[in-house]
Amino acid sequence: MPKKFHVTGTCIPEKNYMVDVSERLDTIVKDYIEEGSYFTINRARQYGKTTMLYLLERRLKERYVVIRISFEAADELFVSLYALAAGLVRKISRILKMQQVEEVVIAGWSQPISREFPLDDLGDRITELCQNVGKDIILMIDEVDKNSDNQVFLSFLGLLRNKYLAQQQGADQTFKSVILAGVYDIKNLKLKLHPQEESKYNSPWNIAADFDIDMSFSRQDIASMLKEYEKDYRTGMDIPLISGLLYDYTAGYPYLVSRMCQLVDEKITGTSEFPNRSKAWSREGISAAEMVLRKESNTLFDDMVKKLTEYPKLREVIQNILFYGSSYPFNRENMLINLGLTFGFLKEESGTVVISNRIFETKMYDWFLADMAIDSDIYREASMEKNQFIISGMLQMKKVLEKFCDYFTEIYGSSEERFLEEQGRKLFLLFLKPIINGTGNYYIESRTRDQKRTDVIVDYKGHQFIIEMKIWRGNEYNRRGERQLFEYLDFYGQKTGYMLSFCFNKNKKTGVHEICLDGKKIVEAVV
Repeated sequence: MPKKFHVTGTCIPEKNYMVDVSERLDTIVKDYIEEGSYFTINRARQYGKTTMLYLLERRLKERYVVIRISFEAADELFVSLYALAAGLVRKISRILKMQQVEEVVIAGWSQPISREFPLDDLGDRITELCQNVGKDIILMIDEVDKNSDNQVFLSFLGLLRNKYLAQQQGADQTFKSVILAGVYDIKNLKLKLHPQEESKYNSPWNIAADFDIDMSFSRQDIASMLKEYEKDYRTGMDIPLISGLLYDYTAGYPYLVSRMCQLVDEKITGTSEFPNRSKAWSREGISAAEMVLRKESNTLFDDMVKKLTEYPKLREVIQNILFYGSSYPFNRENMLINLGLTFGFLKEESGTVVISNRIFETKMYDWFLADMAIDSDIYREASMEKNQFIISGMLQMKKVLEKFCDYFTEIYGSSEERFLEEQGRKLFLLFLKPIINGTGNYYIESRTRDQKRTDVIVDYKGHQFIIEMKIWRGNEYNRRGERQLFEYLDFYGQKTGYMLSFCFNKNKKTGVHEICLDGKKIVEAVV
């Protein structure tokens, strides 16, 4: 059977196209496992944690007994200390049999657990197992944070910690290394035992080594996976170009990289526009896959909406970054920033926090704008008139700006300056969205976004439109912005750019005009 791109569950090297992570595995084994470290792999959802544990298990089995379990759907373990101890004995017993541990050792491990002192008894079993099995034992627990707000779980962490410290002092024998994987960093658990109690930070896991392995995919990583695919299908794709495009969209988020590749291979290939793999593995094919991805419902996007709904203050921070160009310093001690980093929505860039990747950013824009569109007059206007903006199959951006000026002046011209300054960029995106929806897509150029300026890049059937949206700050500032946009056109290899200026000067001259310089043109709209 040919290999496939895979996004659900564990990736298997023999069955799935995968990034080569052998160097990362070498580093984990050398710097963590062999050093006897206890550590936590906490990364966002669908970031490759489970696959990493699986590959580590394969690598380690020759030298160690590896116990890999998951706390996914294991609520019954955390009803009581006895249930946890008895359940772990049962789970681990099955694993020991699979690893061909001697029957006599398994029999000793599998004896009934004391109901009076279950955790103490479990601790003794671990010691006896480690003494008798003949190899060092590595314990891996996936989805470890599923019951992290439970006192039974904290007691279990405390047992592992105490045995680790005793082993360091030569007073006990326990697991050589313990790896806990989950979304949250359990070194800083927020515990709430009873509804009446205020939340407290409490975790006995201060023995954990810092795990600083980068699990995102670089351009080179993505290229390694595409080379494997290319050996099988010989599409003739430009691997540096395609890997670069995938990275630009995803910033190396593992699920997003694999899903886009899967969409190109299984959904884009064979369509009328991309009848074969050679056509699909192109700039246009990647753009088409990104549009399909943004429109689909999947567990990652569902979780994003859930988290932004559950944490309204985090949602406000993200909206401020997206629509107002707000800048927040990178500070993990700030609870909201730390939440955004934990969920994978934010990342650090030059000392500030930004949205972690272009797909998340555009998906968030789509979600926020969809909510606004329900009661938006300007969205309805664009929806009803959208056909006039497409001539001979191509988007007419000058016409878009002209009509936006008309509708904006008609609907919002008498609004207060503060409202217009805060909402202007949102309103243009609301106007643009139904016009390009289904055929084109857009993203915000993060390098130029601030409180005064936002650049929108629209992709429509392989053609790019560069639109600078800015708040008018006087003639000199405006001329400086025009010069910047001319330079920006060079970067994108474009001859024509577009500028939308929100001006609050009472004597302003509204409308659309053109500026030409050195063979390039800017179509500027002032509202």
